[in-house]
Amino acid sequence: MYKFPGSVHSKLPKVGTTIFTVMSKLAVDQGAINLSQGFPDFPVSPHLVDLVYKHMREGRNQYPPMAGIPRLREVISAKQESLYSAQYDPETEVTITAGGTQAIFTAIQATIGEGDEVILFTPAYDCYAPAIELVGGKPVYVQLNSDDYSIDWRQVKKLISRHTKMIMLNTPHNPTGATLTSKDMKELIKITKGSDIIIMSDEVYEHIIFDGQEHQSVSRYKELAERSFVVYSFGKTFHVTGWKTGYVLAPSNLMAEFRKVHQFNVFTANAPIQYALAEYMINSDNYMSVAAEYQRKRDVFLSAVEGSRFKVKPSKGTYFQLLDYSTISDEADTELAKRLTIEHKIASIPVSVFYHNPVQNNVLRFCFAKEEETLLRAGEIISSI
Repeated sequence: MYKFPGSVHSKLPKVGTTIFTVMSKLAVDQGAINLSQGFPDFPVSPHLVDLVYKHMREGRNQYPPMAGIPRLREVISAKQESLYSAQYDPETEVTITAGGTQAIFTAIQATIGEGDEVILFTPAYDCYAPAIELVGGKPVYVQLNSDDYSIDWRQVKKLISRHTKMIMLNTPHNPTGATLTSKDMKELIKITKGSDIIIMSDEVYEHIIFDGQEHQSVSRYKELAERSFVVYSFGKTFHVTGWKTGYVLAPSNLMAEFRKVHQFNVFTANAPIQYALAEYMINSDNYMSVAAEYQRKRDVFLSAVEGSRFKVKPSKGTYFQLLDYSTISDEADTELAKRLTIEHKIASIPVSVFYHNPVQNNVLRFCFAKEEETLLRAGEIISSI
């Protein structure tokens, strides 16, 4: 084993191994049901897999264009117009990425500089703040309301300053399962009107939204679309998180800056997968049926835990369900999550780790992107606690 003999100035001194890695490893070590990390345990569409094989066999294995293959960008542009009446030029306003996280990092690298402030809402997905800090930006945190995880727009307005360069949204929201409404979007329009503030909208769970809701993409609203990066994930929609393929939409002047950085950190994304997705997405049922599929899984899980001592906090989207354990224990959620994994063989994620300064709301996050059998077994364990 080797050790660097000099000193290293860490650019992320407070960052260690992510909670997802920690809890997934603990689940494996303990032989526990893993409802912690957000990945499906059920098969991918055989047709989609066959399409990847087909394009590999046909020789589409070399570098595709930097922005992504034209046909896939055209299909995405048509989809966006069909769903949200939003018009994006596939040539200059759509870029295929190596997953949603890469898209977020690249957009921040391209637009945020030393001292720029970025408003983000906590609890927040854990890649946001490090991406801002790595480029010398300053995260400005707004805590979501603890009852329903809604945004207090009056507080947001107070925090906007001459240094505010970006506001980051996430809907449907990881880890809470909350969703933004048209009223939220109208408030955002008011707050940003006449400013140079950029919107980063993480919408990777756009097709995992429940109970007849309509996904409120920023691209529905011209006043927001013209200042926004909108990030999506094929991995979330098509149950292929390991393929790490996504895309970003933005007006051409923002996208030009995005691509300057994109070409140097990944250059492009997996070629045969792009060709396969372009063909697969021609049939809109392949993504429009996803909400119903996950709503069934959510409802199976909720039914399985109905008799438990946990209190359900409604999940309006994503494949995550929050359970409140305040009537069961007063332990810190980080400790309870570990204990449940070791003693009861069920792994979850403590929600406090998604805050800048940990907040103890006695809530754990469970992933229901699992086979029904897995969810039923998990429900039995949870109901026994």
